[in-house]
Amino acid sequence: MLRASAAAEAAGVPSSSLVCDGFLGQGATTAVGLGLPNLPMAKVPGHVDTQTDNELRDNLTSVTVNAVIENLTAAQPAAVMIPEPGPQDVVMEGSFDEINRFFYENGWSDGLPIVPPTRAKIESFLAFTDLPTEHVIGKLLPDNREATVWNVAVNGVMAGCKPQYMPVLVALAEAMADPGYGVEHSGNTPGAETLITINGPIIKDLEFNYEQGALRDGFMANTTVGRWWRLYLRNVAGFILHQNDKGTFGNTWRVVLAENEDALAKIDWPPHSADFGHARGDNVVTISRFTGGDVIASVFGQKPEDMLPYLADALISQSGWQLIFTVGMADGSYTPMLVLSPILAETMAKAGWSKGDVRQWLFENARIPAWKFEQYIVEFTNFYSGGRSMFELAQLGKANELYGVSKDPDRLVPLVCDPMDIQIVISGDPGRTNAQVFSHNGILGFPTARAIRLPNDWKNKLTGAQ
Repeated sequence: MLRASAAAEAAGVPSSSLVCDGFLGQGATTAVGLGLPNLPMAKVPGHVDTQTDNELRDNLTSVTVNAVIENLTAAQPAAVMIPEPGPQDVVMEGSFDEINRFFYENGWSDGLPIVPPTRAKIESFLAFTDLPTEHVIGKLLPDNREATVWNVAVNGVMAGCKPQYMPVLVALAEAMADPGYGVEHSGNTPGAETLITINGPIIKDLEFNYEQGALRDGFMANTTVGRWWRLYLRNVAGFILHQNDKGTFGNTWRVVLAENEDALAKIDWPPHSADFGHARGDNVVTISRFTGGDVIASVFGQKPEDMLPYLADALISQSGWQLIFTVGMADGSYTPMLVLSPILAETMAKAGWSKGDVRQWLFENARIPAWKFEQYIVEFTNFYSGGRSMFELAQLGKANELYGVSKDPDRLVPLVCDPMDIQIVISGDPGRTNAQVFSHNGILGFPTARAIRLPNDWKNKLTGAQ
């Protein structure tokens, strides 16, 4: 809404954006990012979903309408932009504690101690990329600040990364800047958090953990690169709590999930990155935003037919309100992730099942009654005020045709629109029969992959750094 208002104002047309109480702070900071800090907003008291018709009418007539009239008829005060330090300005000199206090007070840290980004440390990161220091990777919403090689390195130092992680960080910044990912949704109220997966020889080059405890902190590469992501969202994109980050509860940052390439080679399954057009052996990072998930413990069975019903049930149980992103908002935008421990994948492969076979079985069997799907998208939410059935939505072209094959409310419908929408990653303890499901945040963080570009003379540089 504010972006539409900004376009109108830029064209000389007065505007007024209706904003609920809880989003006024986000509206103000978003307006700054749009270069219009005084963008007119009209407050809508309270939350419209919990008000009666009479309460909503009273609030609109007594507060909102007056604000709209004033915004459209009165001259707005002159905009005042607070200047930011230059990209390479020295902002503070002092002790470790003094610098950390200064960064925290200015909102540049996540509350944990940061490594002071001295020029010498930043330059050690720059040595691990062939891109120029001033190279612009893209512009990140909501603050419209440029992502550059320089500020990638600055935040890498702060996060505690090693300099040799720089190629990974640059690739992640490129993925973050991809419009298909939708970084502007990183502060949405469900509080979803990005999971980074990584493939290729660089996993061993940089000593990422891909076995027991693959999603636990404790290995520097997995942990600090994951922390870098959240710091970069804060310091460059502009997602700060109580401002543009509106996660109702939120999640903290996740460590990087490295796939077990040895296990994949053993069973001849393609890596996760192959889903996005990359070949086995390519160094690739993939980002996807998940609202949460759960472990599927002790998956029992000697053949796929024994194991897969449990995994399908897990996909169903971890997919709820997220389904509103599958029907109506976009087709095929729900892409949950299933992380299998190597022994599960090996058991399936031993029976002759490919990764594609597993996906197809889950697509055909991880299904729920149409009435349950409709309950999520009609009864439990306000996305479809008309209360149309899935059959009707499909007939109107607002849902995939899979959901409109009949009007039977008890018919089983898929969670996703295509088998490829189920992401599968192999990682974790090789000796345990466990799996993990992550429920996806739909188009508000669509899976995006980027190749990692290594600098010239990578191996020698890596040896020198170690």
